[in-house]
Amino acid sequence: MGMKNFLSLSVGAAAISAFLGVGSVTEASAAPDPNFHVYIAYGQSNMAGAGDIRKGTDDKEHSRYKMFATTSCTRYPNVGEIYPAIPPMFHCGEGLSVADWFGRYLADSLPDVTVGVIPVAVGGTKIELFDKDKYANYLSTAENWLVNWAKDYGSDGNAYARIVEVAKKAQQVGVIKGFIFHQGESGAMNGNNWQQEVKKTRDDILKALNLSSDTVPFLAGGLEDRAAGGCCWSFTDNNIKTLPNVMDNTYFVSSEGLKGNGKDSYHFSSESYQEFGRRYAAEMLKHISSAPVEPEPQTPFKGKALAIPGKIEVEDFDIPGKGKNEDGTTNDSYGDDSENHGDSDYRKDTGVDLYKKATGIAAGYNTTGDWLEWTVDIAEAGDYTATASVATEGEGAFTLSIDGKSIAEFTVTGSSYDDFTDVTQMVNLPAGKHVLRMDATQQYFDIDYISFSAVQDPCEECGLGIADVRLDMPTEVENFRIFDMNGVYLGMVRAVGMQNLRESAAGLVKCGGTYLARSVSGKTLQIRIAK
Repeated sequence: MGMKNFLSLSVGAAAISAFLGVGSVTEASAAPDPNFHVYIAYGQSNMAGAGDIRKGTDDKEHSRYKMFATTSCTRYPNVGEIYPAIPPMFHCGEGLSVADWFGRYLADSLPDVTVGVIPVAVGGTKIELFDKDKYANYLSTAENWLVNWAKDYGSDGNAYARIVEVAKKAQQVGVIKGFIFHQGESGAMNGNNWQQEVKKTRDDILKALNLSSDTVPFLAGGLEDRAAGGCCWSFTDNNIKTLPNVMDNTYFVSSEGLKGNGKDSYHFSSESYQEFGRRYAAEMLKHISSAPVEPEPQTPFKGKALAIPGKIEVEDFDIPGKGKNEDGTTNDSYGDDSENHGDSDYRKDTGVDLYKKATGIAAGYNTTGDWLEWTVDIAEAGDYTATASVATEGEGAFTLSIDGKSIAEFTVTGSSYDDFTDVTQMVNLPAGKHVLRMDATQQYFDIDYISFSAVQDPCEECGLGIADVRLDMPTEVENFRIFDMNGVYLGMVRAVGMQNLRESAAGLVKCGGTYLARSVSGKTLQIRIAK
C-alpha cells in the first residue's frame, strides 16, 4: 500500500507465478516463501559462463530452478524479475557457468524447494570490482572491454550495487541462503590482500541485506588444477583453500580432476562445469537447513477472530502464516510491497502502510492489487449492512469477499485523504469462522475500518416476522426483496400481483411511502404503501 506514484515490488502472486514459469516482480507482495532458496553467485569468467552450452542438455528448463535477472537481455529483459535459470544467465552472450548445474543439482536434492540464483560476474575482473569502496577507482584504469562488460550491471559498473538491488527484491519472495563464488585468476597478482578483499565484499553485501554470516554459508571453488595445465593452481593452494581461515562459515570446493577446455589454461570443459556445479551443490547441502518449512496458517492478530456484528479495524489484519499448502496456495494475510511507508509504529514489521489519522490508524494509499485479510467470527447467517470508512483524493474502489467468494464492491470518491466518509453496501454472510478479504481494485484510497451490522426486521416490533409475511396465493407466487428509496434493504416477502405485493410489503415498513420491490428473477417494481 505504497505512496502515490510508488511502484510496489514483487509479491506473493509474483513468487507463485515464478515457480510455474516466468514471473513478474512488479505485483503486490506478501510474506517471502521460506521454501524459495536464493543464492548469490559472483566472481569472474568461470562463474560468468565460459563453457559451451550443450543443446538439449544445458539449455533444458528445470521447473524449480529460477534466476533473478541482473542484466537486460532478450530472454530476460527486466532487471529484478524472475525467469527460468537457463544459460546464459550472467550476460547476454555468455556460456555455461558453474552456477547452471549448481542450481539444478540442488533443486533435485530438495524436492520441496525452489532454488533461485542472483548472477553477477565479469570475466577477467579482479575482486575490487565487487568492493563498493574501490570499484570506481578500479574501473578508471581498467581496459575498455572490461569496463563495458561491468556496465551490464549499471551505467557506472557497480556490481556490488546490482547484487544488493536484486537481492533485496529476492528477499521479498524468498530467503537468501548462501553464496557461491569463483574468482582468483586475476587475483593471483594481488599479493596477500585478496582474502581480505573477498571477506570485505561478502560482509558488505550481508550488511546491506541485514543478514549474518552465521546463517549464510560462503563457498569458494578452486581454479583449474595443475594436472589440467591450469595457470594459477598455486593460488588455489595458497589462497582459496585457506580462505576459511579468514572468513567464518566459508568452505572450499575442489576442482581436482576437472578437465580444461583445451583452448586456454583458465577455463573448464562443459562436462567439468556440470561436475563442478554438482560439487558446489553437495557442499552447500552440508551447511544449510534444507528441511522444508511446514505450512502454518495465518492467525488472528489479537489472538481470536474478530466478531461480526462489530467493527473491523483494518490495521488488525491477520498475522501471516508460513510456507505453501499442497494446493500451491500460500498462508499470507496481506499483499503489499515489503517496506512500510506509513507514519505509525503500529505493526511496523509488516509492509502494510499504516498512517495516523484523526479518526485512528488507517491503511493508507491503497494501490491496485493490494489486499488485506482478517479472520472473523460471524454470529448468525443473514443480511448485514457493511459500512467502510474511507478517504481519497479522486476515486478508488475495492471488493470484499468471504473465503474467496465476492460479497460486495465499493466505489470511493472524495477530495481529501483526511476527510473520511462512509460507504455502505448490503452483504449476505454465512455463520461461523471465515476469512474476510479486501482487494483494492482501483487506486488510491485510505481505509480506517469496516463495520457490519445485522439488518433488523421492522416487523419484530409488531410480532410479525418476515417469514410470516405470506398470502395464500396460487402457483404464480414470487419472492421479492423490499428496499426503501435510499436503497436500504428491509426484508423479503412472497406475493403475487401488485395489490398482494403492497399488502405483503406493508408488514415490513413502519410508515407509508414509496418503496422498491425486486424479484429474484430481476423484475423491479415501485410500490406505494398507505399507513
